[in-house]
Formats: sequence, C-alpha cells, structure tokens
Amino acid sequence: MEEKKFDFNTIIGFGLIFIIIMWMMYNGQKTSQNEQLEKARITQDSIQKVKEIAPKKSAIIALDSTVTDSAKIKQLQGTLGSFAYSSTLPSAKDNFTILENEFVSLKIANKGGYVVEAILKKFEKFKKNSGQLVELIKDNNASFNLQLQTKDNRVLNTKELFFEPTLTKLGKSQILSMKLKTGANQFLEYKYVLVPNKYLVDFDVRSQGLNTVLNTSKPIDLQWNMKSFRNERSVAYENRYAEIYFEHDEGKIDYVGQGNNEEENPEKATFIAYKQHFFTSILLTKTPFENAKLHSNNLVIDEKKDTIFTKQYKANVPLAFTNGELDYKMNWYFGPTDYKTLENYDRNLEKIVPLGWGIFGWINKFIFIPLFGFLSSFMGLGIAIIVFTILIKIAMSPITFKSFLSQAKMKVLRPEITEIGEKFKKDPMKKQQETMKLYNKAGVNPMAGCIPALIQIPFMYASFQFFPSAFELRQKGFLWADDLSSFDQIFKLPFHIPLYGDHVSLFPILAAIAIFFYMKMTSGDQAMAQPQQDGMPDMAKIMKVMIYVSPVMMLIFFNSYGSGLSLYNFISNLITIGIMLVIKKYFINSEKIHAQIQENKSKPKTESKFQKKMREMMEQAEAQKQLKNKK
Repeated sequence: MEEKKFDFNTIIGFGLIFIIIMWMMYNGQKTSQNEQLEKARITQDSIQKVKEIAPKKSAIIALDSTVTDSAKIKQLQGTLGSFAYSSTLPSAKDNFTILENEFVSLKIANKGGYVVEAILKKFEKFKKNSGQLVELIKDNNASFNLQLQTKDNRVLNTKELFFEPTLTKLGKSQILSMKLKTGANQFLEYKYVLVPNKYLVDFDVRSQGLNTVLNTSKPIDLQWNMKSFRNERSVAYENRYAEIYFEHDEGKIDYVGQGNNEEENPEKATFIAYKQHFFTSILLTKTPFENAKLHSNNLVIDEKKDTIFTKQYKANVPLAFTNGELDYKMNWYFGPTDYKTLENYDRNLEKIVPLGWGIFGWINKFIFIPLFGFLSSFMGLGIAIIVFTILIKIAMSPITFKSFLSQAKMKVLRPEITEIGEKFKKDPMKKQQETMKLYNKAGVNPMAGCIPALIQIPFMYASFQFFPSAFELRQKGFLWADDLSSFDQIFKLPFHIPLYGDHVSLFPILAAIAIFFYMKMTSGDQAMAQPQQDGMPDMAKIMKVMIYVSPVMMLIFFNSYGSGLSLYNFISNLITIGIMLVIKKYFINSEKIHAQIQENKSKPKTESKFQKKMREMMEQAEAQKQLKNKK
C-alpha cells in the first residue's frame, strides 16, 4: 500500500480559495450594511422632515424623488396626504421651463409652478448699468402661492410643492401646463399661454378630482407677493410713482397709497397691478375676486443711499370653488407702463397711468397724448417737446391776449378806482357800489383777467401729470440730457442738500431764469390791475416776493424731476414772454384803451342780469345798514 505524501500545492490552493471566499463574504456584508444604512438614512430623513412639518399641520412634500417603494409611499401618504404622489414624479426636482417671445422671457419653476424670472427684452435698466435688461422678477423677489386646506384640516402651500410641466407649441404660441398631481387623473393645474408680440400671458387655474381631497366648502387663499426692483436713475423719482393700482366694482380704478403699511380691501376686484414708475406686473381675472386684501410698504428708507428695491407689495385674495373645483381664467402682464400699450389690451389697464382726475385727465387723454404721439412718431423726442410746447402756447394765445388786455384796461382805470377809494374811505359798501358803477360805465369786467388765467391752469397741471408718465421719454436723450425721463445732471455735488439733492440739473435752472424774467415783466401790470381793498394785503408787495420765490421753488422741486418736464416749462415760459412782448407792442395801446373807456362812459349802458343782481344785493345791504344805524 502506497504511503500518502503531504501535498504542499494542495494546501496552498485551499488557502487561496479560503482567502477569496472570506474577501467576498466581507465585501458582501459591507455592501449590505451600506445599503441598510442608506435606506435607514433616507427613512430617517423623511421621518425627520415629517416631524418638522407636522406641528404646523402642513402637508409640504418632503419626500425625495428617489423613494419609489410603493409600500413606503402609501405609509407616508397617511401623514403627508394624497399630494405625496407628486413627489415621486420626475418633475420633483428644481427644474425650470422657459417661455419667451419677442417682448418677454419668463422662467417658470417646477417647484411652486409660478414665474420666478420675468425679463423684458426690449428695455434696459438706467444708463449706469447699460446693457442690463429690465428684470421685474428675479432672485426670489416674488412668490405666488395657493394655500389649500385638506378635508382633515391640513394645510398645503403650493409654492412648496412640485408641479409636472408639459410644454407644447401651437404655431408660434407656447402652452405650458403645470400640474400638481394627487393621482393620474387628479390634479391642480396652472396653464400658461404665451403668444407672439404680447406682454399679456393667459393664466388659467383649475382643478380636477380634488373635491375628494380638499375642503371645498370655503374659498382658498391666493397669495401674491413682490418686492419691486429699482430700474431708474433716480430712486426718489421712481419711488414717487410706484404703488398698487386695482380695478374693482365694475370698472372703478383706485390705488393703495405710497406710505408705510398702506392697506386697501376692495370688493369685486378684476385686476391688481404692482406698478413701478415705467414698468408694471399685473394679475387679471375674468371672474372677479369677491374681496382682496392689498398691502404696500415703502422700502426706500434713505433716498440719499443706493437701493435695490423700492416697494414691498402683497395681495391676498380668495378663489372660490365651483361645483367642488377651481376654474379661473386669469392673465399675467409683465411689461411697460405705457398708455398706448396698455390701452391695446382693452382691459382698462391704461387707467393705471396717472394722467390726473377730471378735466386734467381729459386734456391729457384727448389732447396731449394724441398730439405728442403724432409729433414723436417722426421727430426726436427733445424736438417733439419743443414743437409740442409751441403748438400748445399758440392755441392758448387768444386767452393770453384777453388776459393781458383786461390787465391793461384795469391799469388805465386804476387812478379812478383809487380816487373812489379815497372818497368813500369810511363807507366800504358805498365804495364797492361806485366801483361797480365805474366798471359798468367803462365796459370793463374785473373778472376778465382772472378767467383766462383759470382756463390755463388745467393745461399747466395736465403737463405736470403727462410728462412724468410719458414712457416714450425713457432713456431718450436731448442735448446734454441723456434721459428725458430723469434729471439732467451736469455736476455731481460732494454733499447732499436737503430738498435739492446731491447734483445740479441744468434745465430746471433755465426754467427758473425764464420764470424770473416773466414775473419781473408782468408783476407790475398784475399789481396795477388789482384794486386795493381795505384790510387786504398789498398786491404789489406780494408780487415782488413771488418774483423771487417762484424761481427758487422751481430750482428745488424740479432738480430731481424728469428733464422733459423742465424742458417743457423752460420753453413754455420763453414762448409766453415772446407772446407778451408781441401783444404789448402791436396790440395793446394804453392811450387808445383810455380813449375807448372814456367813450364807453358816455354811452348808455344796460345792466346784465348778473350786474343787476349784484347791484340789488348791494342796495339791500346798504338799506339794512342805514336802518340799523337809525335804531
């Protein structure tokens, strides 16, 4: 029998096999432990997030999109609600969809389903940042949220939930459907439709099959918040025209106010506009909001300092369910606050442009806007302002002529009026009667000089509303002014002067000089034209003070205003001075006026109804006075 010998090679082979098996077992165990730890971590994170949310009774989606185990989803749905379904979709990531046409570029986020970036492609920010487009929404300055309530009294904030995007194109139109799903056929949908060459975006909000999930017995809250970016050169000037406008009660337009913590609660609101100076974000609805809570807060604490935001806007409105579902046809507008652009949409939006109330608004709407629009269509904006001013002043020249003629007549009568005053110094009533008789005999109406001036006031006030609102002037230069919608700085001051600012604008200086010479030339005639009444201040002294006060006020208040308005005032006063010189030289002769007055005195006069009534009232007052003295 052969003796078995020790095989060294066999032992080495078994040893290697043992080592390989142990290595495989070790790595297999390590992988299994890592997988268990990872699963435990995911579960723990999800549970921790649920714990953080639960005290607030909120069903905000906290599930990671990698959790796909149906058993775990069903288990967590009991805590988070049916909207946990949407967190398992591929859209449950911070992705975005871009809608854009020739005018706007909109970025809509999956999370929240709302516009997180709105850029106007045709407009740049103030010249300091030339090349940077106007951004109405960016870097989380705005949010849009529907606050839903489930049947078991939990709260859902849509801005925290993930929507599933579906983008389709129909010709040049783009349609984006954003769905927040609770199941395959149960969802809340935001639908955006952007067509070419428009700033207005269709925005529908509707639900399907959510009446089994949500409490539909009361409306849900729509919350729209925004901090408005600064887009213009002058912070103070831009902020002066930034506020919330709204339409309510079947066509009425109103605004919230510009102070701190201003609020309004309109009923039947059909649009809410977050207006800046030259740009606006508007939410419109075809189904009026039953009521709305609007809030505006001023963010410009110190106008001397640079700033990013001007106003904080907030709106809270209810969306009512119809047959257990939401169905609202709405629109977004992100664009310029331009009267003609807004008017083209035929939604009453042009009324957010502040043109003034009553007759001032009519002058702007039916005279200034059409005339200036026509002129600016074929000439530069600076030249258009000059031609516009010349045409307005020529149209007003007959009224100006009547005003100067009345002043000349009153100046001629001044000596006789003074004589009557001295003669009846102790009898004011008799003095008034004799003065009225003199006016009647001379054929002079003491109100004739006031009425033309009153007629011109609405046109002057209308110009103060028109030029700051004229979008056409934005970033259009003329001479040394690089932007007619902002101040025309020629020198930067190393310090800040209260009310005046930290710069020197030239057009207000020129306008102030023109006002000074105009008042210097007319103050004497105006003072002479006004009869001195007992107990009344001396008009000559008042006019002398106004000669210096008016130019100073022009310098102070217009230094930070748009240079287009200052240019208009400068040209307007120059033209008025010219017209006045022409009228005085060629149309008004004091000697002829005096001769005409004397001739009128010799002619028999018939009293007008007004003059007769005034005479009778004075005679009755005089009779009562005499009767009282006898007693």
